[in-house]
Parts: sequence; structure tokens; C-alpha cells
Amino acid sequence: MKIANFLPSVFKNRNYRLYYMGECISLTGLWTQRVAMNWLVYGLTGSSFMLGLIDFATQIPILIFSGITGAIMEGRDIRKLMIFCQSLSMLHAFTLAALTLSGLVRYEYILLLAIILGISDSFEIPARQAMIPALIDEPADLSSGIAFISMLFNVTRLIGPSIAGFIIIIVGEGICFFLNGMSYAPTLIALLIIRLRASPPMASRNVLKNFREGIGYVKNFLPIRNCLTGMALISFFAYPYLTLMTVFARDILGGEPTTLGFLMAANGCGALFGALRLSFRKTPVGLMKEMGLATVAFSFFLILFALSENFYVSLLTICCIGFCSITSVISCSTISQTLVDEDKRSRVMSLHVIATVGATPIGSLCAGGIASVFGAPLTLSVSGAAAMIVGLWLLKINPKMRELARPVYERKGFL
Repeated sequence: MKIANFLPSVFKNRNYRLYYMGECISLTGLWTQRVAMNWLVYGLTGSSFMLGLIDFATQIPILIFSGITGAIMEGRDIRKLMIFCQSLSMLHAFTLAALTLSGLVRYEYILLLAIILGISDSFEIPARQAMIPALIDEPADLSSGIAFISMLFNVTRLIGPSIAGFIIIIVGEGICFFLNGMSYAPTLIALLIIRLRASPPMASRNVLKNFREGIGYVKNFLPIRNCLTGMALISFFAYPYLTLMTVFARDILGGEPTTLGFLMAANGCGALFGALRLSFRKTPVGLMKEMGLATVAFSFFLILFALSENFYVSLLTICCIGFCSITSVISCSTISQTLVDEDKRSRVMSLHVIATVGATPIGSLCAGGIASVFGAPLTLSVSGAAAMIVGLWLLKINPKMRELARPVYERKGFL
């Protein structure tokens, strides 16, 4: 009997299964590099602002370019674009490893490489989001497929930082970067052998016209517009905690690289359980309310983490933050993926990426600058309070959004 028969129904899709297996390795390498990068930059500069600037440089191209990349990708072969971007990310990791291991690494080089990677990610991340439905044959498996991808992202966030903490102590950051470069190979192999169904053809190849059409669609459809607006505000105010976590691990808790690794792992552990819980949902109905409740809880635990000076309290609260934050992200992604018209998917998902990823670098830069003056605890406390207001707003508008989404869910068979 085939092993696939024992798996959740979404894993019976061959393309999804192959892609998922490749990402298991690649995402572990990504999180290993992220921790090593933060530790290297903070060690070189000792500045929370310079640390935030690297995050800003990596992600600001996503804010600038992702909207238009969605219009470029619509109706084209997303798989080939993913192969190119993954190859570029591999080259980036090997270059960073070579500079670090040779002792030639400088902050300016890291900043330049961060910008290059950010430009690549402005194409790859929207493509990855838009590709998920193409990997799945049955629409009923879409919600589960999104949740399992998010769960994988956070399982690797549990494993990768723990590995990085020990590797940094034993052999240094350069080996982390080298291992990340190697880790891209499985996803590249998977992308080479999967075959996706063709995307719906575009009525026009005019990129600017398609871009304006995508913006107009989101602007006029309130459930998606408000969902993405809420996510953008959460990303701006709350998600810089990931960048400042290095400051908390080293300065507030007085720890080593392993301390940062344990904090990141606890965050990933909480997110893992949050994603696993959502993977069993059979319908996207009610996720707007779930997103609002999760955001309020996320903000509450963020404030507790900011005020804690005890490692074990910080570990517990950061685990709860992971659970609540991934619930918000998956809820927003599932709402967008299940409500959007098929011929506008790439454009809407590029705007989704701007909301979830593109707003974060501005928040990280602001948080890093404010933390360098007023301290990380006060900065994160104020960020948590602002994010809580966003969560309360999402709960307030939920009844109206539910009614507006109902006809679409009825047409697609979710109700």
C-alpha cells in the first residue's frame, strides 16, 4: 500500500508533496542563516539600529517591487521564476559564507548583499504564495495546504535557530551561511520535476494596466482590503520583535548565541502548534474573527515579553507570541487565497506579501532607531499596544466582513 494513502489528503497531491519535502531542508537552512546573520551584524556593530537597517535593506525591495511583480507574473510560468530566484538565493548564501570564512566580511558588504536578496525575494515570495493553489488538485485542500506550509515554516524556525546557536559557538557564522547555500538544492530539484497546470491567460500583457486592475480589485472588495490593511499594520508595529530579539537575548537576558537560538526555537514551537491547529480547519469561514482575537492576544504577550528580564518567562511568552502571530498570518493568507478570483491571484498575493512582509522593514528600521534611544523594552511595549488597537478594530468590523464574504464562499462551496 502506498505511503501517500496514510497522509492528510493535501499530501496526496504529488506536486505539493515533492515541493514540501524540498522546503523541509531549504527553510531549515534559511532560519539557520537568519540567526547567524543577526548575531554577526550585532557583533560587528553593537548597534540595534544597524541591525534593523539590515532587515530593512532585505525587505524594503519587497515593499517597492512586489506590487508590480504580481502583475508581471500573472498568466506566466511561476515555476521557472522560482527556479531562478532560488538559484540566486543559493549564490547569495555562498558569497556570504566565503566573505565570512575568509575574514573579509564587512557591514557594507552584508548590506549590499541584503539589498540584492531583497530584490530577488520581491519576485520569489509572491510567486511562492501564488503557486500553492497550483500544487493542489482539490480546492477543499487549499486551507489545509496553506496551514501545512506555514507549519513547516515554523517547524524549521524551531530547528534552524537551535542548530545555528551551536554552530556559531563551535565553528562560527560562516558555516551557517554555507549550509544554507547547500540547503537550496532540494527545493531546486523539486521545482525541476514538478509540473503545474497552466495559469489562466491574461486578457492584456500591459503590466501597468494589470497592476491598476489588481489594486482596484482589492480596493473595491472590502473583506480582502481590510484583511490586508490589518496585516500591514500588524507587520509594521509588531513583527520587528524578531529583529529586536537579538538585543533582548544579549543585553536584557545577558545570554549567548544559544539563548537567541532557544528564544527563536520557542517562538517557532508556538507557531508550530498554531499552524497545526489551523491545518484541521475545513472551512475559511470565521477566520476574520480568529485573526482579530489572535492579534489582541499576540499584542498582550508581546508587552509581557518586553517587560520580562527572566529567561524562562521570556521563553514562555515568546512561545505564546509564536502561536498567536502565526494564527494571524495564516488567517489572513487563507482569507485572501479563498476569496480571490483565480485570474487575479498573483496580483492579490503580491499585495498580500507587501502587507505581511513589505511593511515589516519600515517597522524594523523605526523600531531599531527608537530602541537605540529609548531601549528595546519600551519600544516593544509601545509596539504591542499599537498592535492591540489593530486587533480590536478587526474584531469590530468582523460582522460586516463576514456578510460581504458570504456570497463568494457560497459560490465556491465553502458554505
